[in-house]
Amino acid sequence: MAAVTLTEAGPVTGTRTSRAPLLIVGLSFAWIVMVVLFCVAGAVIAPFSATAQNLSIGMAGPSSQHWLGTNSLGTDVLSIIIVGARTAVIGPALIAVGSMAIGSALGMIAGYYGGRTDTVIMRWADVMYALPGLIVAIVVVGVAGGGYWLAVLVITILSIPYDARVVRGATLEQRGRPYLEAAMLLGVKNRVLLTRHIFPNVLPIELANAFLTFAFSLVTLASLSFLGLGVPPGTPDWGRLLASSYEQLSGNAVASIAPGIMLVLTAASASILGDWLFERLSDRGRAR
Repeated sequence: MAAVTLTEAGPVTGTRTSRAPLLIVGLSFAWIVMVVLFCVAGAVIAPFSATAQNLSIGMAGPSSQHWLGTNSLGTDVLSIIIVGARTAVIGPALIAVGSMAIGSALGMIAGYYGGRTDTVIMRWADVMYALPGLIVAIVVVGVAGGGYWLAVLVITILSIPYDARVVRGATLEQRGRPYLEAAMLLGVKNRVLLTRHIFPNVLPIELANAFLTFAFSLVTLASLSFLGLGVPPGTPDWGRLLASSYEQLSGNAVASIAPGIMLVLTAASASILGDWLFERLSDRGRAR
């Protein structure tokens, strides 16, 4: 049994062959670290309060005191962006982790056991996969009266089928490999096969998909906040800042452009890091 190892089995290799330049990966990593720092210590780092209003200033462009200007309520835009990283990022991170955990479990069970179990799980996944995720989230959250955590829950449920389908395909690839057949002949329990042998080999594609789920959820949650269905009014958030500033571009265009740039760069950085991590983990056990 000791001969059945991850190296012999080989990881899921996928179809990706291109590698992002290390400079791009490094910049993406630095950007994500900065965003995480904003989430952890945003209130300390921000130069002003992200909720304090100064109606005497109103909306103003960038200046030496307010680098990104102020919004219509006189609140410092840079402070809103720094503090708003918490609501913008924590929700998508929870969605990615929850979707990966549940979707991976369902995908491995479907791919390993097959038969009726596979049929039931995949037909459910097909139905969920066919639903327009953003529209469903808007309807459900809107009917319930909005709410950040409800939006997180709905998007998590809608994201699970994507993970389940991807992991099922990776599990089917592992299912017919000699190392797994040998383990079955030795009488290894199904639970051990799933957790100790199949799971480590499908982990690279799970992690890569989790980063993509994070990027998708980041934009989706921001869209709900933009529509007034996410965080409540007055909460520092990138989507909320977009919604409150886009109609007043002539007063301070940076107030609308800055949160959009934060969303795009954060989503892109997460995708690049996910792709890089997939490639790094997929290198384990390859013959050289």
